[in-house]
Amino acid sequence: MVASILAVTVTLIGWALLSAKLDAWRISPAVVVVAAGALVGLTTRESIATTLNTEVAMHTAEIVLAVLLFVDATEVRGGLLGRHPAAAVRVVLIALPISLAAAVGFGMWVLPGYGWAVWLVVACVVMPIDFASATAILRDRRLPTRVRDILNVESGYNDGVVSPVIVFALILAGDLSQQKTPGQALATAVPAALIALGVGVAVGAVLATLFNRADHAALMNAQAKRMLLVAAPLLTYALSTALGGNGFVAAFVCGLAIHRLRRPDQRHRELELIDDVGFLLTVVMWFTFGAVAVYTLGEVGDWRLWLFCGAALTVLRIVPVLLALTGSGLTWVEDLLIGLLGPRGTTSIVFGLLAFNKLHDSGADLALTAMVLTVAGSVVLHGLGSSLTARVYQRRKRSAPR
Repeated sequence: MVASILAVTVTLIGWALLSAKLDAWRISPAVVVVAAGALVGLTTRESIATTLNTEVAMHTAEIVLAVLLFVDATEVRGGLLGRHPAAAVRVVLIALPISLAAAVGFGMWVLPGYGWAVWLVVACVVMPIDFASATAILRDRRLPTRVRDILNVESGYNDGVVSPVIVFALILAGDLSQQKTPGQALATAVPAALIALGVGVAVGAVLATLFNRADHAALMNAQAKRMLLVAAPLLTYALSTALGGNGFVAAFVCGLAIHRLRRPDQRHRELELIDDVGFLLTVVMWFTFGAVAVYTLGEVGDWRLWLFCGAALTVLRIVPVLLALTGSGLTWVEDLLIGLLGPRGTTSIVFGLLAFNKLHDSGADLALTAMVLTVAGSVVLHGLGSSLTARVYQRRKRSAPR
């Protein structure tokens, strides 16, 4: 524990001192922290699995996910669905379900020894995109603005959409001893999701209303506004969990409600503290990923799992996006860029840790290993390759006839 705290803090300080230079080199904080986590993982390899498979680790991952989902829900700019809502809806509600189904089918074909419920868990782990490992993509002005806007909306919503699905899949795949049917799993997951929806909407609406009135009456200072938004996801998570609902789904819905109902005046400043908290939690998750990678990668010998993860990063993402965006009004190059630029990150790490904690034996190892391979591959493909993609796009744009 002491070694981990030292490693995280020293790495964070080092990154802070060199952050401008690292940004210029397109090196994200996640990459730096992963290296530190891997070094610590080399000395604690034997105890990593035991540490991850505990009740405390599971609830910690859920709280981290609740905060990150809340942050995602409040970050979308240009309205609830961004500046290009039709294309964003297509990507989130059409391409994502197709990619999940394709990942399940491909996984069962490549590695048929696991049931479809386990593969649905794995698909929920590896398919949602997240820009923690490749933040430069959203700031790269060489890429089309509407491509970056749509990707921003997708990254904000896809993990919230996938959350109820992975809860259902974990109930079905994690209770093999009880031989639950899909109907029984739905009977457990749906009430939890409905409670989460109700709690999230209620808490978000009440907090936004009180926030607006107190702000209008000049009863709050700037620090109090920031603290309220830090407390919001934690309150929602705790209340939903106490009522038998899904805590992190409730936090996501609460974020949507506040984003919709809170007056926009100075809102970006109020979000600064929760953004920083989310950043710190992301750092912790990437440090954990580095340690887990050491534990996992030394035992990956089945080429079929490598094939699955490679497909998850490429064709299982690109083809559904191209299908969903057909007739959307975007150019085919923009469609392809949206499919190509889909990094995996913190969401996959947290979902993978939850799956490892709740699944049994080989299914738990499969989910954790698939998460490590996919996220590590994404760091290379998207973190390092996105700049090359932007250069190729710019070169093609300049050479195209006017």
